[in-house]
Amino acid sequence: MMPLEQQQEVLANRPSSVGVMLQNRVAASGPREAFRYLDGNRWVSLSWNETKTAVYEVAAGLLALGLQLEDRVAIASGTRMEWILADLGIMCAGGAATTGYPTTQHEDGAYILRDSESKVVFAEDDFQVAKVVDHLDELSVVKIVQFSGKADHELVVSWTEFRELGRSHLVEQPGSVDNAIAATRPDTLATLIYTSGTTGRPKGVRLTQDAWTYEGAAVEAYDIISPDDLQYLWLPLSHVFGKALIAIQLKIGFTTAVDGVIENIVDNLGVVKPTFMAGAPRIFEKVRAKVMTGAQSGVKGKIFNWAFSVGYKTIPGRLAGSEPAGLLGIQYALADKLVFSKLKDRMGGNIKFFVSGSAALSREVQEWFYAAGLLILEGYGLTETSAATFVNDPRATRFGTVGPAVPGTEVKIADDGEILVRGAGVMSGYHGNDEATAEVLTADGWFSTGDIGELDDHGYLRITDRKKDLIKTSGGKYVAPQKVEAAVKAASPYVSQVLVHGEGRKYISALVTLDPEAITTWAKENGQESADLTALSASPAVKELINGQVAQANRKLERWETIKKFEILPQEFTVDGGEVTPSLKIRRKAVEKKYGDTLNTLYED
Repeated sequence: MMPLEQQQEVLANRPSSVGVMLQNRVAASGPREAFRYLDGNRWVSLSWNETKTAVYEVAAGLLALGLQLEDRVAIASGTRMEWILADLGIMCAGGAATTGYPTTQHEDGAYILRDSESKVVFAEDDFQVAKVVDHLDELSVVKIVQFSGKADHELVVSWTEFRELGRSHLVEQPGSVDNAIAATRPDTLATLIYTSGTTGRPKGVRLTQDAWTYEGAAVEAYDIISPDDLQYLWLPLSHVFGKALIAIQLKIGFTTAVDGVIENIVDNLGVVKPTFMAGAPRIFEKVRAKVMTGAQSGVKGKIFNWAFSVGYKTIPGRLAGSEPAGLLGIQYALADKLVFSKLKDRMGGNIKFFVSGSAALSREVQEWFYAAGLLILEGYGLTETSAATFVNDPRATRFGTVGPAVPGTEVKIADDGEILVRGAGVMSGYHGNDEATAEVLTADGWFSTGDIGELDDHGYLRITDRKKDLIKTSGGKYVAPQKVEAAVKAASPYVSQVLVHGEGRKYISALVTLDPEAITTWAKENGQESADLTALSASPAVKELINGQVAQANRKLERWETIKKFEILPQEFTVDGGEVTPSLKIRRKAVEKKYGDTLNTLYED
C-alpha cells in the first residue's frame, strides 16, 4: 500500500472533474486500449484516443441541443459501450446524468424523468423509447437518442445521427467541449442517481464531479489495481457500483471489457481472461451452486470433496500470508491440479481477485472460493456514498468484514450501532427533498447509513444488519434477517433466495426459492418424475432435502434466530414481479405483501 503521505498527495491532487480526469488519462495513455466490447460475436477495442473522440462527439451533440451546466440527461439502458460514452459525454458537457434501471416500470420511469427534469434521454431500444414517449406530456424531454435502431417518432434520433450532430458542432465550435469541461467545478452536479426503491419511491441522490474523481483517487491510493489490469464489467451502470468502476478506471488507466448480459459472464471470462471482476453475491452463489451440484456423486464427487477438504485446511495459513508446506502443501498442489485449476480456468485463469458488493456475501461462499484459490474481496458502500466506501485489502484480507474505509473516508459507530461515514464520496443531498436529506446527513457531513456494524482492532468493518430490517419477536429478541438468510444459502446449493419473517411472532419462519439449474440437476440424479420447478417445489423429497439443510443452518444460529417453519415457493423472486430490485436486493415489504397468506399459514398453530 502507498505510504500515508503519498496517499494524501494523490487525494489532494485529484482532478477537478471527470472531464479533466479523461483528458489526463488520454494524455498519459492515448494509444493504449481503454475498452473492448462485443460487436455481434466479435470483440472490438477502443483506445483512449478513440474513446475521447467518441465522448467529445456526444458532449458536443448535447451542447448543440442547448444543454446548460447541471442540466439533467437521462440514460435508460442496460450495460453496454454506448452507456459509458453517453455518461462521460454528459459530464464533459457539464450536464448531470440521471440514471434509472432499464427494468424500471413505466410509471417509476416517468417519475424519475419528471422529478429530475431531464432534457434529453439516451434510450437503449424501442422498448425504452416507448416508456418516454408514453409520458411526453408530463416531461421536459426535447430529444431522445436511441442506441439500437430508431423508433418512428419526431423526437427520436439514432446514436449515429446524434454523433454526426456532435461532429458538426465541433467543426463549427472546436473548443466547445474543452470550454464546458473548464467551466465544470468539483461541486458541479455530475450524477442524479435514483435509488432502487427497496423502501418506497426512488430518491434522487445528488453526486458531484468531486465524488467521482475522489473515488478514482481513493482506489488509486489504496493501490490494489494497476494500469496493467483487465476488468470484466457486467454490472448495471445505472447502479452506483458500476459507475464507480468507470471513474476508477479513468484515474488508474486499466482496460475494461464490457458486456452487460449476465448469462454470458462465465463464458466471457474464459475468452476475456480478466484479472478482476466486481459482482453481486448472487453471481458467486450461482457459480458455487452450479459447480457443487455437478460434482455430487461417484468417483468425481469423492475427488471433489477431498480437494475442498484440503483447500479448507489451507485457509488460515494463507490468510496469514504463508503458503501450505509439507504434506498439506503436496495435497493442496494435487487438489489444485485435479479440481481447482479447472475452476480457475473457467474464470479465465488470470483472476487476481473478485470484488463483491451491493449486498452481504456469505462467509461460507467466500471461503469456498478461497479454498479453490480464488479470492473474493467483500466491499461496502451505498448510492449515497458513491459505492466504494470500504473494501478488503487483498494483502491482508479478513473474511466476515468489508475491509477498512478507503483512503480519505472517515467512519464511526453511533451509540445504537449505526455506521456513520464522512468524506468526499458522500452525496450532497437528495434531489428536491431537504427533509429526507436532513434525516441522514448532518451539517458537518456525517451520513447515517442505516446499517448496523462494528469495527475490529484493525479498523475493518463488520456489517451485522440493516437498522430498519431487524426483526423483533414477541419474546423481545432481535433477529438480523441477513444473518439467518446467509446461513441457509451457505448450507444449501439448491436455495437461491430466502426471506426471513417473524416480526411480533413467537418464532422465525422463512420463504425459500429454489435455484432452477441446481435443483433440476438434483432431480435428474435422484429419480424425480418431473424436473418442472413448480412440481419440484411441492415435492416431499425436495422438502425433505431443504429441511435437512435448513436444520444444518440452524445449528450455526442462536436458538431464537432459528427457522421453525418454511415454505418453498414455486418460482424465484424477480425484478419484473417487483420482489427484487435490479441490483438483486429483496424488496421485503413487497414480498411480505404478495405472500402474506402463505406467511400467515406458517404461524397458524
